[in-house]
Amino acid sequence: MLTTRFVNGAPNWLDVDTPDVEGAASFYGGLFGWEFRPAGPGSGSHGLFRLDGRTVAGAVRIRPEQGPPAWTVYFRTPDAGAAAEAARKAHGSVLVPPADVAGPGQVAVLADRAGVPFGVRQPGRVEGLDLAGATGSLCWAELYTPDVAAAAAFYHSVLGLETSAVSFPGGTYTGVGPAGEDEDAMFGGVVALGDDPLESKDGAYWLPYVAVADADAVTARAEELGGTVRLPATDVPGVGRIARLGDPYGARFAVLTPSPPA
Repeated sequence: MLTTRFVNGAPNWLDVDTPDVEGAASFYGGLFGWEFRPAGPGSGSHGLFRLDGRTVAGAVRIRPEQGPPAWTVYFRTPDAGAAAEAARKAHGSVLVPPADVAGPGQVAVLADRAGVPFGVRQPGRVEGLDLAGATGSLCWAELYTPDVAAAAAFYHSVLGLETSAVSFPGGTYTGVGPAGEDEDAMFGGVVALGDDPLESKDGAYWLPYVAVADADAVTARAEELGGTVRLPATDVPGVGRIARLGDPYGARFAVLTPSPPA
């Protein structure tokens, strides 16, 4: 599970790209209690979501030609330029070249071999999100991909990530985390599209999870606020209760109510 003890390779930022920042602010404010604040003078269409005074995500206004509304997960790297070059060599691509951003440091948006966008973030004055792994914040991330082995090799070469088989009642899950760290640093998983009919029709992508106290209540609230329910609240043995949702503009995300510790 994620924490703010960010290490190289782990997620350290989260942005929603949306055509309507104000509408997204209303939706996520009503859903998670997030407060939206413009990033400041000269920030253009950027802003921050905060919970109890701590930053939990960002928001960016996009135009239709820039792509569909989506959440982008950013991963910590010591060198954004080197990560971009590694992505090219590993048959990925660079969607937004590395650029200096006041505060955050250097940021780039890349795509893996399957075309899945993701970000890399070389910390500057701001290390990353102020809150992670707690209720109302990013707690997990899953990659849905057509080829788990190819994805594992790509992210290992670009971010130094390692995958491992995790047994749970009913099957085995491919967990992913930074190399050289213990199991507590595992932040997500890699899922074959063919193993999940719901995701297979939507193509490959990274799915961020937000921790919530009551997945059922959040699911119902998402519908009330104009969102969509892609997977109703469901128990996952040994994990908790999850639901996969979409905001009113189509950006996909999930929520998780973790099981109590054994």
